[in-house]
Amino acid sequence: MGDHNLKRVLQRPPVGVVRTAVLIAAARANEQRHLRRLFDDPLAAGLVEAAGSANDLIGVRTLAGEHFVLRTRYFDDQLLSSAQNSARPQVVIMAAGLDTRAFRLQWPPGTTLFELDLPELLEFKEDALDDLGAQPGCERVVVACDLREDWATALIRAGFDPNRPTAWLLEGLFMFLPPDAGERIMYWVSALSALGSTLALEHVNRAFRELPQMRAVHERFDTLDARWRADVEDPIGWLGGYGWHAAVTHQVDLAARHDRAVPAITDPRKVGDARIWLASAIRTA
Repeated sequence: MGDHNLKRVLQRPPVGVVRTAVLIAAARANEQRHLRRLFDDPLAAGLVEAAGSANDLIGVRTLAGEHFVLRTRYFDDQLLSSAQNSARPQVVIMAAGLDTRAFRLQWPPGTTLFELDLPELLEFKEDALDDLGAQPGCERVVVACDLREDWATALIRAGFDPNRPTAWLLEGLFMFLPPDAGERIMYWVSALSALGSTLALEHVNRAFRELPQMRAVHERFDTLDARWRADVEDPIGWLGGYGWHAAVTHQVDLAARHDRAVPAITDPRKVGDARIWLASAIRTA
């Protein structure tokens, strides 16, 4: 048996809550077939194939796939803007999943990017990336940890410098955490952020959690131990309480910016006051 095949045998495809990472990678892979795609991700399809496809979550992708694409571009732009305005860019992607930004974005020289996630997911991801021959476009540091535990110490031991401004990404995370766990993460992200650090995140309000359209999604996620546990009504005020000056971008405006249709699951004409918050912020205090 050759080395390539041996590596395929040793990989352990994601199970449980981390299957959501495959769902997002599948949405990125699907976008590559678009004539005017919003980003390039040549690794996404290979990662999905290695994970055994995302067909078990096809209903979720049908409902929210267009949102996943828009939010990917939104967060790409936020991170690159922050990095380009820093002398020695430092980027942290929390719950990185199968994120490939270290490989597919044009990072400024000197960028260090940290990816945090569960050890078993990162082990699978590293094997799959090796099989794909992927080479990062920046210094990439993988930090295996559980975000419900002492991830901050693990990050610092991996070389993170809290005295340097940091661009943080918390994508598709907070709704899956109990409120107290989300608050602990925000406390430590804020404590580790020098003035001028930036943050980009996604959250939802209670009305979105309770949408009838989301009922089947919640039922499917429950089988993966990926129950939605938290929401926030005022993300600007919430972040302000931690010393961040924040702004929210509505998907209507984001879709118009990129000449795309508004995703049905975020269209106010169809979901009323239900919101998926896409927020960006700068550390001011």
